[in-house]
Amino acid sequence: MMNIFLFVLCLVINGGIHKVHGIQNTLKEDLELERQQQLINKPHIKSIRTKFGEIIDCIDINKQPAFDHPLLKNHKLQRKPNFKISSVKDSTTRFIFGLKKDQYCPSGTVPIQRITKGDLIGDKLLNSHTLTQSTPGDHFAEVSLVPGLGPYYGVSGSLSVYNPKVEKDQISASTLWVQNGDANRIEFGWHVNPSLYGDDTTYIYSRWTRDNYKQTGCFNMQCPGFVQTHKGIYLGTRVDNTSIYGGTIVEANVSIAQDPITKSWWLSLESTTIGYFPIALFSNLTSAEQGGWGGRTHAPPGAPSPPMGSGYFPDDNLVHACYFRQVSFKNGSIQDYGPEEYHVHTNTDNPSCFGVEYYGDQGRQAGYSLQFGGPGGNCDN
Repeated sequence: MMNIFLFVLCLVINGGIHKVHGIQNTLKEDLELERQQQLINKPHIKSIRTKFGEIIDCIDINKQPAFDHPLLKNHKLQRKPNFKISSVKDSTTRFIFGLKKDQYCPSGTVPIQRITKGDLIGDKLLNSHTLTQSTPGDHFAEVSLVPGLGPYYGVSGSLSVYNPKVEKDQISASTLWVQNGDANRIEFGWHVNPSLYGDDTTYIYSRWTRDNYKQTGCFNMQCPGFVQTHKGIYLGTRVDNTSIYGGTIVEANVSIAQDPITKSWWLSLESTTIGYFPIALFSNLTSAEQGGWGGRTHAPPGAPSPPMGSGYFPDDNLVHACYFRQVSFKNGSIQDYGPEEYHVHTNTDNPSCFGVEYYGDQGRQAGYSLQFGGPGGNCDN
């Protein structure tokens, strides 16, 4: 009986110790989240509440969160790029993004979305998986620039915007990107990401890393890095209107382009620069050996994948599957070129779930174009 009593007592004591350690770890994590919040949510000149309930703080452009990054302590702010932004001919409905012009932040300040603890937790969980294409639960359908034909200094295109049905813990993204090696990467486009935003609507997003998301990088402005320069257009902006299969198409012109002088990577939305990623953030991205356009989805391993794009396979009809039109890349002369067939290859990890087709030059309206997407489902099998 005494042995049994001692055994039970040990269990109770050990259980209590584990519980105390668990509480201590939770408190430690909570304090760390509060510290990160204080770093990101800077003192503001003005606050704006959007019609969606988000709070946007107007922060001194020279005191924004980016400059808390240890690699940017001596960074000199660049207010505009040393190149011209290419415009794309309109043929579709444009969506309204960012703040209304009468709500723009005052001169000398930039809009930074106020970050909550929930935002930081969601970003941490989402960055726990890497970009390895063989990772269970992660799927893709994309057109990539062929390595070896570069280097490349930018990619651009007009992307149709949809709102695929996505459940909690799933992500569906349509994006373009530049990348060097397996570590340095920048993405820019739209996604549906309930774990990050708390809803199933579509948002404009960007994501970056210098080590394949092992310890660096994040979505949007949820860690120091991206330098905001525009007074009204910001990362994480909610898309008010999306495309309808076979009906009205809503489109966004997006681009990532490197400044030929500072080597920073600028993001542009609707031919308007939003801001840039300084070259100092990356271990090796003075140029890109890869770049491309397409879609990605994420779901817990073994769970069904969400739809990609419009949820339909490519069929050479731009009002059906999600598309990029007027795609181009920048070469060493910093000129925009439409990729010929030999410049690219198409790839999807599961053709029964997602497809991708590159059509080349389709004439003045579509230009060099591609389609991608599909219904998803049980794609890990």
